[in-house]
Amino acid sequence: MPILTTEDTAERLARLQQIIDDLLKEAKRQGASDAEASVGGSAGLEVAVRLGEVETVEHTRDNGLGVTVYFGHRKGSASTSDLSPGAVRDAVRAACAIAEHTQDDPCAHLAEAELMATEIPDLDLCHPWLVDVEQAIELAVACEDAARAFDPRIVNSEGASLSTHLGINVAGNSRGFLCGYPTTRHSLNCAVIGQDGDMMQRDYWWTTARAASDLDSARSVGERAAERTVSRLGACRLGTREAPVLFRAEVAAGLLRSLVSAITGSSIYRRSSFLLDHLGERIFPAFVRIHEEPRLLRGLSSAPYDGDGVATRAKDLVRDGVLQTYILDTYSGCRLGLPTTGNAGGVRNLRIEMGELDRAGLMREMGTGLLVTELMGHGVNAVTGDYSRGAAGFWIENGEIQYPVEEITIAGNLKKMFAGLVAVGNDCDFPGGTRTGSWLIDRMTIAGE
Repeated sequence: MPILTTEDTAERLARLQQIIDDLLKEAKRQGASDAEASVGGSAGLEVAVRLGEVETVEHTRDNGLGVTVYFGHRKGSASTSDLSPGAVRDAVRAACAIAEHTQDDPCAHLAEAELMATEIPDLDLCHPWLVDVEQAIELAVACEDAARAFDPRIVNSEGASLSTHLGINVAGNSRGFLCGYPTTRHSLNCAVIGQDGDMMQRDYWWTTARAASDLDSARSVGERAAERTVSRLGACRLGTREAPVLFRAEVAAGLLRSLVSAITGSSIYRRSSFLLDHLGERIFPAFVRIHEEPRLLRGLSSAPYDGDGVATRAKDLVRDGVLQTYILDTYSGCRLGLPTTGNAGGVRNLRIEMGELDRAGLMREMGTGLLVTELMGHGVNAVTGDYSRGAAGFWIENGEIQYPVEEITIAGNLKKMFAGLVAVGNDCDFPGGTRTGSWLIDRMTIAGE
């Protein structure tokens, strides 16, 4: 039988809201001047297969509650997975005891009441998938079979897996905020191994969505995983050189995440960012616009309010190449003397304005250079912006792929890379909350043989 339904969603939502309401009253009873809490539960199904055989079938059910209390500007936090009334009272008591031993922090406080989300739109985030274990196994097997049948050089598999989850989260605080809503997330992925002579390669692909109807087909996911694997066979190393670099779309998303990390409030007030004091300055070419859409319908990162209960809103992070805002929650905003931007918990549905060129067009624009399809390691210095990552991909000449490459390192500096962005493609073909096409960077160092 399917394990995820909406039959008890409304009843469970009401029960979780009551838990938060009772918790806030208990915090006040114990002397807290303010309090905030979130509580949630989830249920899910995960199946994994390999070489046509079932490896795991896992049913999951989780609960969790976190509470923070304030005594003036002293705060304490506690959590529990037990949602019984006694356990909730104990969690509040533990948070209050912790607050007694903390120092005053003038920025330890809730957001102002007028900033709290009051209207909660339906963002179409909940689409339970009525799939049972047998159907889930069939889809995973079909995905892996499509990959294994794609090319005779596919000789082994790391398997395919399918997951489906329904969760409900409720948040509230003593400024009058109390809201919650259900969400779903479904995914299917596959990874296979190819061999040509003594050369072996591995690659993967995946699909994820709020609604099962928005997932790519099992066949297409498997074939994409196999095609990516086969294309890497015969890879070689490059000699050290400088050349233009084209980051394939799903890899370019990591560059956007590096930008977000650099302009997050905690990095700024700690003075540990290479974009410190760059607010209002041009950091990209004038054609670049980067923005977030936190209330995107069915968005994988959508939310009507942030972790502080503050209403989310669409905003430009970069417009005409100029940095427009830092990414702030209530605490980091206070530390910087700025208002919160409604980003407690991060950026939601990050977007960069895409250009007119597809990937083939970007390769022709580049002429000769490196197409990066995979990055390894964590060689990013957040303070200086120095960037050095292991990479694999393809060498391009005359706008055409010549051969796959591996065991190389690409290096540069993120400030120079951002300023040297030549074009953003329209080839966004991967799932996720961050949406971008491929990025063409004018020049980087490529270290190889």
